Amino acid sequence: MDVSVSNGLEGVIAADTVLSHVDGNDGTIWVRGHTIDDLVRNHGFEGTVAILWEGFAGAGLTRGQIQSEFAAGRQKAFARLDDWVGLAAKRPLLEGVRIALAALPEDARPAEIAATLPVAVAALVRMRAGQAAVQPDDSLSAAADFLRMMRGEEAAAKEARALDTYFTTVCENGLGNSSFTARVTVSTQASLVSAVVSAYCAFTGPLHGGAPGPVLDMLDAIEAAGDIEGWLAAQLVAGTRLMGFGHRVFRIRDPRAEVLRAAVASLEPDAGRLAFAREVETKALAALHKHKPGRSLKTNIEMNAALLLEALGVPRDAFTQVFAAARCAGWLANAIEQQKTGRMIRPASNYVGPRPAD
Repeated sequence: MDVSVSNGLEGVIAADTVLSHVDGNDGTIWVRGHTIDDLVRNHGFEGTVAILWEGFAGAGLTRGQIQSEFAAGRQKAFARLDDWVGLAAKRPLLEGVRIALAALPEDARPAEIAATLPVAVAALVRMRAGQAAVQPDDSLSAAADFLRMMRGEEAAAKEARALDTYFTTVCENGLGNSSFTARVTVSTQASLVSAVVSAYCAFTGPLHGGAPGPVLDMLDAIEAAGDIEGWLAAQLVAGTRLMGFGHRVFRIRDPRAEVLRAAVASLEPDAGRLAFAREVETKALAALHKHKPGRSLKTNIEMNAALLLEALGVPRDAFTQVFAAARCAGWLANAIEQQKTGRMIRPASNYVGPRPAD
């Protein structure tokens, strides 16, 4: 039987959703009728979560209400540290955060689940440096309190704003691999905790949420080589992907990259690292145009996300976990929306193996 198969499921519509719309050809993202620019300017992270969760995790949600629920969730997460931190602190950060999520009770509410990530990441980053975990501060936003818990002191207002912009920009982005994973898991009537654990596991791969860190590895390698154009040309001739350029969905432009570019500039407009990165970006775009004519390979979110997180002092191997702390809001929204359909996701496969003998 001839069956049309879309490897990677490109173009396959798997869900109706009110959460977000992504148009890669036009370079746009809407989150429940709001553009990324609008969300950053007028709503911030907690306000965006209120919009995203409205009708799913409550009705009449406001920015202030979500900030209060997240603050209470961080306190609960901190009170539960002893349940898991002894084992998690001995493991790499990726595994430690996975253990923290898995230790959540099955009936944990959305805000409790989402608030566990920033507490766990900050605590594990400090503990591996021989420092004690810092108790959350209920008066701060999620972004400001994460920086405070990680550093042990309150961040400057512009730093908190920059991280809030990052959280807002990346919290929801269509039916990506991890969001789809959350939907598949919860469609079996598994818990929201199970949905988020599975989404996190999918997210940690280098082709998904694990992508920002390698951007800095690339910049380090180029700086060590001392020849930007020569290094770029050699990589492209060898068929190696340039990290921070091109996107599977956003073919024309990634609107999130532009928002984060401004956020990075607000932190260190003339810093040497940023100036070098911009020189690499300019020369990389020229090299891509030369070596891959006809393909639209623009700067994606990974470049500016990596620069922003580095400027805020986030360890490179914690980039994925900080990314997950923001995206968890989207995973939960997708999971709850899927719950409301009451339908288990069960696609078919096309068998291409041997036939049994008659």
